[in-house]
Amino acid sequence: MRIGGENPKGGVPPISKRVMNLAHFLRQAARRHRDEVGFVCGDAAWTWADLDRRVDAMAAALAARGVAKGDRVLVQSKNCNQMFESMFACFRIGAVWVPTNFRQTPDEVAYLGQASGASAMICHGDFPEHAAAACRACPDIRFVLSIGPSDFGEDYDGLVEAYLGRSVPEAPVEQDDPCWFFFTSGTTGRPKAAVLTHGQMAFVITNHLCDLMPGTTHADASVVVAPLSHGAGVHQLVQVARAVKTVLPQSDRFDPDEIWALVAQWRVTNMFTVPTIVKMLVEHPSVDVHDHSSLRYVIYAGAPMYREDQKRALAKLGKVLVQYFGLGEVTGNITVLPPALHEPEDAPGLKIGTCGYERTGIQVSIQSEDGRELAPGETGEICVCGPAVFAGYYDNPEANAKAFRDGWFRTGDLGHMDEEGFLYITGRASDMYISGGSNVYPREIEEKVLTHPAVAEVAIVGVPDKTWGEVGVAVCVLRPEAHLSERELLAWMDGKVARYKHPKRVFFWEALPKSAYGKITKKDIRAELEARGCLPLERRLEASAQPA
Repeated sequence: MRIGGENPKGGVPPISKRVMNLAHFLRQAARRHRDEVGFVCGDAAWTWADLDRRVDAMAAALAARGVAKGDRVLVQSKNCNQMFESMFACFRIGAVWVPTNFRQTPDEVAYLGQASGASAMICHGDFPEHAAAACRACPDIRFVLSIGPSDFGEDYDGLVEAYLGRSVPEAPVEQDDPCWFFFTSGTTGRPKAAVLTHGQMAFVITNHLCDLMPGTTHADASVVVAPLSHGAGVHQLVQVARAVKTVLPQSDRFDPDEIWALVAQWRVTNMFTVPTIVKMLVEHPSVDVHDHSSLRYVIYAGAPMYREDQKRALAKLGKVLVQYFGLGEVTGNITVLPPALHEPEDAPGLKIGTCGYERTGIQVSIQSEDGRELAPGETGEICVCGPAVFAGYYDNPEANAKAFRDGWFRTGDLGHMDEEGFLYITGRASDMYISGGSNVYPREIEEKVLTHPAVAEVAIVGVPDKTWGEVGVAVCVLRPEAHLSERELLAWMDGKVARYKHPKRVFFWEALPKSAYGKITKKDIRAELEARGCLPLERRLEASAQPA
């Protein structure tokens, strides 16, 4: 069968791969469930029809100000309904949504504006310095809209009111048309803009509903416990696809009591978070005060959850945990460990430490340095292919060349697969260190240290050592009222962890540095160790050897 005209090479000629504009999810929800609540924040609530009208109005306002298909709109905002709406307003006119981490500095946000080539900005009124810095650094930014009271830009809500009743046609989009610049966390170097597309994200949304939250309907509710600029934004986009109401805490800071109260009030059925947030939620006294029996899926990502933390969460919440492994570049779609495979007690045959099996439509390959696929049980770099893989980094050919090899996206994570295809993450390639010629993977040791009853959190980093090349340094946070010394912990580790894997030093802090998304950040731990004079170790050991 021939499609189109003659093709001298005998293949199928290129044709347009038009796909649904992602903003159409909101239109669908408004058509089918127009008077049902779609978004909640404090005492305020919006129906799906309200949200669709507001997004239409903002899309018309942006278009009237010259924003067109392919233009990038920088968004600096903490979680709020306007930020949520701005995603769909950009999508609707074919523009690219460029959300920032609202905790970043003005200069960091200005860099994101430059790196993305932003031509417009939506900025929360709490961040005038960020708006000013972005405008100074980005001459292409033609205007700024302000969310809430401010001394800069046109008022977002005022424009919505002015344009209510107006609409613009949904921009026609193709498979590879960008919709979202998802900035990486920048663990090495400056953040890079991963280009997410309309076609890719349609697969991601379908995959999330299939693998993470099967059976989700408009009768469900989801509470937001992370910034909408990253993984939580993807999660809420998935909720819109099924007309699931989104419940936003009113407090700007993380408050476990407020979260659990909202779960009870709105009969919340799912949430997306990271392991450290799950840990804080289940260890807070309020978990025993509020009814959370409505929860079906507590989805965590960003890092594997330590086994001891899993056990505590399962004991409090029941078998509702869902783990997925995936980077922003793969939009979370690599593996899944569903509730049925989260067991509250260790038992023979239990796959402890796995992050699950391949997501639907995704293939994982464990590869050596030279790209050779490794056998089950062998540790190498986790590489992935499939429709969820991003289109590449924006305007960064060098990064793209490093990120892809023979069509495989290289995650930079190390791990191995077993004979049944379950994946085990050893850690980031950058976390591994070599001590006396042997590879040491910090996560393996961290898992063991966390079984000590006095230890609440731990992070181990490799540091230079004159004798062994590199050694580990552990930083621990103790449980309330607990007492533990460096010597006691190292003695306790004897027989549990091979001696060459023992950290050379152990420090105890009141808290570990965490990112805006609640993840423990080892580059910040290393910097803090240096700031406190703990590194280099030789200097510290020499100082401690001096007579008092």
